[in-house]
Amino acid sequence: MIKFLSEANKKNLSGVALLRLDFNTEDDWRMRAVLPTIRFLLRHSSKIVIISHRGRPQPRLIRANGRIVGANKKLSLRKDGLRLQKFLGRKIRFVPALNFAAIKKAVNQSLRGSIVLLENLRFWKGEEANDAKFAKNIASLADYYVNDAFAVSHRANASVAAITKFLPSYAGFGLEKEIKILGQVVRKPRHPLVFVIGGAKASDKLSVIKYFKSKADCFLLGGAAANTILALKGANMKKSLRDKNKKDLRKLRGILGYKNVLLPVDLKWQSGVAFDIGPKTVRIFTNKIRRAKAIIWSGPVGFFEKSGFGAGNLAVARAIAENHKAFTLAGGGETVMFLKKHWLDKKFSFISTGGGAMLEFLAGKKLPGISALNKYG
Repeated sequence: MIKFLSEANKKNLSGVALLRLDFNTEDDWRMRAVLPTIRFLLRHSSKIVIISHRGRPQPRLIRANGRIVGANKKLSLRKDGLRLQKFLGRKIRFVPALNFAAIKKAVNQSLRGSIVLLENLRFWKGEEANDAKFAKNIASLADYYVNDAFAVSHRANASVAAITKFLPSYAGFGLEKEIKILGQVVRKPRHPLVFVIGGAKASDKLSVIKYFKSKADCFLLGGAAANTILALKGANMKKSLRDKNKKDLRKLRGILGYKNVLLPVDLKWQSGVAFDIGPKTVRIFTNKIRRAKAIIWSGPVGFFEKSGFGAGNLAVARAIAENHKAFTLAGGGETVMFLKKHWLDKKFSFISTGGGAMLEFLAGKKLPGISALNKYG
């Protein structure tokens, strides 16, 4: 059974908390989402050590004469620490050190009630390798571990999976909410259930479509996901963005016969590229959305960043936001950023902090970060 921080015995939380967060986003919405967990730990722990990541640093470290002289500063978490300071209204000590002796000394010297932020975990090879020795070193900094990083919990990384072998472990408030709300969607969705699926790759959404094949009333496809399926059906998509990996295409052929997969009937083009769904498709999609009792959206249905091609995406977003009788869920960085830009995010029932993690959870897959809490928590 997963131990939720919200249900923990407060006496067990009096030591040093190791808190896994996810700052890997352009905006601060993921950071804002974890503030309740941080504030709770400030009341009950002696100090908090925050660990997180940003991007995929290449190179991870800067070397000179065979010695490490620094890290890839473009992906440093120093600025994230400064932003978090503003939200919390209190000092955060950033530790740029990349050796555990120096890190442990800094944590130990921090005063009671301190918040300590470590440098980008992905500067260490052991993080993405889910290395037990690396996880044990991180674990030595604290008395217990809290995962509030749903967005990275589908990765078998040391700080979300192996770490739970070495410390009493809990799911933070945000992760608890994701597990319970998404779990309800998987187990007992309301009907009519409509999925809006777009984004850059159809193959990323394949598992969700297959899992909900007989559960969803319809899948509304746009963006590169739709372009790929249309091309497989024989449409000339010219220079439009679509999946071209042969292995992925073979898998995608399996959904061509799904009667509940609806594709665009018209598109908006420029220079041989389909950038948005057309007005007829907008009408079809929004009619389905208005009748739905549950709507799940992952991935924009058009290339809204390009001037003149955001109408389809906005029409879909507004139709979902205006359906007050439905449970409405959105996830994925591009989708959430679009909703925030148009002040529509607050009109959704739930905004998931995960993109790939949300899709994998909804596809019935076991997420390493959650499985680890189940096994060792």
